[in-house]
Order: sequence, then C-alpha cells, then structure tokens
Amino acid sequence: MGKNEKKGNVFTNNPLVRAIGTQKIVVVLVIVLLALFFSVMSPAFRQYATVVSIFDYSYYISFMAIGVTFALITGGVDLSIGTGMIASGLIGGYLITHQGVPVGVGILASVVVGLCFGLFNALLIAVMDLPPFIGTLGTMMIARGLGSILTGGMSITWPAASVPQGWFRSIFKISIGTMKFPLGFVIVVLVVILMSTFLNKSRPGRYIIAIGSNKEATRLSGINVVKWQSLAYIISGIFTGIAGVAYSATFQAVAPGTGAGLELDAIAGAIIGGTSMTGGYGTIAGTLLGVFVMSLLKTGLPFIGLQANWQQIITGIILIVAVLIDVLKNSKQV
Repeated sequence: MGKNEKKGNVFTNNPLVRAIGTQKIVVVLVIVLLALFFSVMSPAFRQYATVVSIFDYSYYISFMAIGVTFALITGGVDLSIGTGMIASGLIGGYLITHQGVPVGVGILASVVVGLCFGLFNALLIAVMDLPPFIGTLGTMMIARGLGSILTGGMSITWPAASVPQGWFRSIFKISIGTMKFPLGFVIVVLVVILMSTFLNKSRPGRYIIAIGSNKEATRLSGINVVKWQSLAYIISGIFTGIAGVAYSATFQAVAPGTGAGLELDAIAGAIIGGTSMTGGYGTIAGTLLGVFVMSLLKTGLPFIGLQANWQQIITGIILIVAVLIDVLKNSKQV
C-alpha cells in the first residue's frame, strides 16, 4: 500500500469526514475559495447587498434543485423545471392581479400548476416509459407556451411588498429600515432537513434510491416501480411550483420565456453536490451546497467583468466537469 493511499484512507476514515461526506467538504472548500477570490478581485463584492443577492438567486434555484434531485436519483432528469417555474409564477400572478383572487389562493395555484407538470411527467416517463430526456423536454416546451398563452404573452407583476397583499414577499426577505434580511435561507434549510429525512429515512425515499440503483432488480423484488418513480417526478413538479412562488417573491415581475436555461443551473447544482447522473445516489444537503456554488458564480462573475455570455459558458463547463467527475467516480466503483 503506497504512502498516498494510506493518507487517503486516514482522511476518508475520519468519523467527521464520513458523517459529512468527502464531496460535501470539497464543495464547502470551493464555496470558501470562490468567496475569497471574488472578495480579493473586487472589494465591492464584500458589501452586504452582495450577500443578499447571492441568497436571492439561491432561493428559487434551491427549490428547483431539491425537486430535480429526486428525478436524478431515479436515473432520470427533469428539464421542465425552468419553464415550469415561470409558468407557475405567471398563472398564479395572473389569478391575483387579473382575477382578484387572494394571494394565498394564487400561491396555491402556482404550486398546483407545478404539481400538474409533475403528474404529466410521471405519466410520460413512469407509466408510458418514455425516455426522461424526451418526456421532460416536451413538457418544457408545453410549459413555455402555456404560460404565454394564458397571460397573453404579457409579463405579470405580483403585489409589491409595500401593499398588504405583498405579505408573501416577507417570507423570503424582510426589510428593517434600509437593511434587508434573507429570511428565505432559513426556510430553504428547513426544507432541506425535511426532504433529506424523507429521502434517507422513509420507505418511499429508499424505494426511489433503489429504482436508480437497479430498476429491474427493484421491480423483481416486488416494489411498484411505476408508483415510486412517479412520486419522484411529482415531487419535482411540486418544488417547481414552489420555486415559481419564490421567483415571484424575489423579482415581483414574471416574464414569459425567462425560465429557459435555469433548469441547467439547478441540475448543475445537484450534480456538483454529489447527485449521480446515472441514478442511485444523491443528497439534498449536497444539492444545496452545489446551488450555492452556482449562486456565487452568477453573482460574483459580473464583479470581475464577466457578463451573461461568459456566465453561460462557465456554467456549461462546470456542468460538463461535474458530469465527467461523476462518470469517473462510477467507473471506479464498477
């Protein structure tokens, strides 16, 4: 046994490392290094407003990423979460501003819209056995058109925080004087704890993991694969709707067509956090850490002069590298 291998074993056998996970520790180090890099390169990055911006971006991406983690664990993917999120926000906002429904009803409607997309994906993938890429790509296009048709192609503005109906915006961010506090981070952490417990401790969560590990063996063992694979996409859909509410609370205005590409940020966050593209493994806590890497990049790159086009290139590179690492990791386990 070589010297380097011994060191590796000492590190990986550490109880703290085993409890947290090697990849999570690496991702935390990446977050720290990115924050230090942007702080050194641009003193303006160290402002409190920048911290708020990082959290603002992470809310809705986190909800999408939590949902898509379940789809990825089954060995599938959900490409409809970006446009589904915008469609959810558009329809919920339209009901509030044009139909006069209470804000609570509009929020519920947004979540129900996301749920419907999840049910449709479950029908296509789990019941009809379509490839997840094709099925959710079709749903992505449907969601993009549906939101535009129902709102006449217009942007929808949710109630402002300054009016009584804007109470829902305080769920994610409260203002005291000139200071803004990202309260949504607490909500996201609570959701991560809840969904981590569900995934790792509940019978449905273990079935979802089993499907991703070996779908045929899971079926032969008597587990209803269609039922539990459907649940994974339903969860993804519900969190798509919740993300639509978070997006609307963050930006107030929701415009048709703005969700395209955001699904890649969520998927990249999940993969960076350790979720396997081939299925069978993933952690919700790791996904949250991966989202913060993406949020830091999205917020920090403009501070060093790299605008939208460069951000897309870097996001693409990160996604490719994360998938390659996952492939190499899986090949070593074979």
